[in-house]
Amino acid sequence: MTDVTSASREELIALILAQQGQIETLQASIVQLQERIRELEARLGKGRPQGMPGNKPASVKGPERKTTRKPRPHGFARVRMTPTERVEHAVESCPECGTRLGGGWVQRTREVIELPIMPVKVTEHVFIARLCPTCRKRRVPQVELGGVVMGKQRLGVGLVSLIVTLREEGRLPFATIQWYLSTLYQLHLSLGGIVGVIYQVAGKAQKAVEAVRDRIRASPVVHADETGWREDGVNGYVWTFSTATERYFVRGRRDKGMVDRVLGDAFSGVLVSDFYAAYNHYEELKQRCWAHLLRDIHDLQELYPEDGGVRNWAGAVQELYQEAKSYSSPKEVERLAAKREFEQRLMQICAPYLKNEGAAQQRLCKRIERFLPELFVFVAYPEVPSENNAAERSLRHLVTSRKISCGTRSDQGTETKMLLSSLFGTWRAQGINTFLACLQLLSSPQL
Repeated sequence: MTDVTSASREELIALILAQQGQIETLQASIVQLQERIRELEARLGKGRPQGMPGNKPASVKGPERKTTRKPRPHGFARVRMTPTERVEHAVESCPECGTRLGGGWVQRTREVIELPIMPVKVTEHVFIARLCPTCRKRRVPQVELGGVVMGKQRLGVGLVSLIVTLREEGRLPFATIQWYLSTLYQLHLSLGGIVGVIYQVAGKAQKAVEAVRDRIRASPVVHADETGWREDGVNGYVWTFSTATERYFVRGRRDKGMVDRVLGDAFSGVLVSDFYAAYNHYEELKQRCWAHLLRDIHDLQELYPEDGGVRNWAGAVQELYQEAKSYSSPKEVERLAAKREFEQRLMQICAPYLKNEGAAQQRLCKRIERFLPELFVFVAYPEVPSENNAAERSLRHLVTSRKISCGTRSDQGTETKMLLSSLFGTWRAQGINTFLACLQLLSSPQL
């Protein structure tokens, strides 16, 4: 490379000419590249006239994106908990020069949530006997521990509430509860002791469950359903009678006597149920479940997919039901008239198939004819639902427990399960913390 500081005049002139040649070569390359860019743009359609079809002008902008977000009713960021302990981290001295540091400010924080594992708390209540020097009699304090411990056992009400909640709300087996207490709290209880706790709480809860049953009897609308429940390998049935805020369960036979046993003579409201015959003898208003009926109609359509008559009949019934669901009127007289009108229209849809032995829909049409006065009660009384889904939802927790345990093994176990399911199911329906509710029940002075 030529040193321009010491080069001669001739050498500098030659260097300038060489650089001018390189500049001309670069300019020619730039022109070629510009032509190539225009060619490629033409292929992509960016260089065509604005009016040609299929082209979007390069200068036309798309719809502007909204810059403001719709305001939310509340924030959805993770809410930080109130710290129970604070650990401060600070640099004591400068890592480069070693100068000792002091003061400072909070740069950032980090939340760490941990569950403490600690041994169980054991409190020894000591009753001191003292001798009266005047009357020479021994005096021992009479201390009531009703809100601390249940009965004469040694387990406190908080521990008992935890055991029952793990069993009923968590659906944990007794052995798992035993492992849980031993692992986290170093508390070793026998399986028999844990079972005894469950039995004792069920006994204490009996009055509360009877109050639940009484409130159900006084309700204007009650949902009823039943499901299987084995006791010591013997088949049986669990019945549920529920409202929006109450749950009551009882095991027995699958007959009409169970309805009378639970509801009694005091109930005069609307009974919502499926089409099982055990509910037929109830003399007051009944609303039969449309979900069951429509489900059977759907199954019939799948059984006869090529039958146009079945398809048309099913569509007409479903359309009429949707019309009844959307009907509303503030006047009771008009709602009662609409109920009768829907019943007549439904019978007109089913009438051609009632005596047609070859019709696939004859069986369902006969069911509709038999239960016709009990299909549109929800039209006359808007507070009555048209289906019995609430009863099936109330049974869901108990059915899951049945799948885990396969039932119960004794009369006492069954009675305990029904009592606790009724109590915890009611708390759950009311949105109450079941552990705190159980703790309050056991701490109540009337127990």
